[in-house]
This record gives sequence, structure tokens and C-alpha cells, in this order.
Amino acid sequence: MDVFVYGTLTEPDRVAGVLDSFVFVGPATLTGLRLVEGRYPTLAPGGETGGRLLRTDETTALDEYEGVGDGLYHRASVPLEAPEEHPDRAAVYVGDPDRLNADAAWPDGPSGPDGEFGERVAAYLERADVRVQLTPEKSV
Repeated sequence: MDVFVYGTLTEPDRVAGVLDSFVFVGPATLTGLRLVEGRYPTLAPGGETGGRLLRTDETTALDEYEGVGDGLYHRASVPLEAPEEHPDRAAVYVGDPDRLNADAAWPDGPSGPDGEFGERVAAYLERADVRVQLTPEKSV
């Protein structure tokens, strides 16, 4: 699985402490979501975020690290613009701003403003043009 990482998981030493097997594919840009700071970095609707594309099969370890089971972060799938040998989608972890003390607002989901955070993220991703683009390496 390819994963867009934008916070602590852009650091190779941190990733090595979480995953046994991974590779950084290259620099990438997430369009449609912007970085916001809180207790941990997270994303909010609009803008762009620079980061890296990480490839691993260890989704359980990533979900545990990001607190998916506890509702801290939500793993979403977005289109990936990259050469043909890459998957056509990438995962991205979005943290709940209420739980992270981050200044971010997400539109209502199908259940209204009191809907679950993952539901609000999914509803936004269905409506908005959110995608990851692998940034070509510049040759010197």
C-alpha cells in the first residue's frame, strides 16, 4: 500500500521504529487538504500539503501507530497521480481536530454536525478534488 505521510512518519528513524518493511517512494504533494498543527499534525479541508509517499504492507502497524482503533486518526483512500507502475490510490491519515486540539473544521457528513469524524472526512473526500501527486525527482 502507498501512504501519503506528512508528519512524524516523514522521518526514516521514526518509520523504522514502527514498521519492519517499508520504502520511501519519493516526495509527494497532497492537494485539497492542508496541514494544521495540534497535539499532532493533521489535515483540514483546502490547500496543499507537502510530504512523502511511503510504501508498506504493514497497515495494521500504521493503524495502531496512528490510533485508528481509538478514533484519533481516520485512514482514507484518495486518488494517486503517479507513473503506471504505482497503484492508482494512496492512503492518508487524517486526525480528528477535536481530539488533537487543532484549528480545523470539517463539513457535516450525512448524519449532520454530530456525525462521526470518519464519516465527515469520507463525505468531504467524495465532494472535493483531493489527490496525491508523486513529485518527479529532479535530475542533476
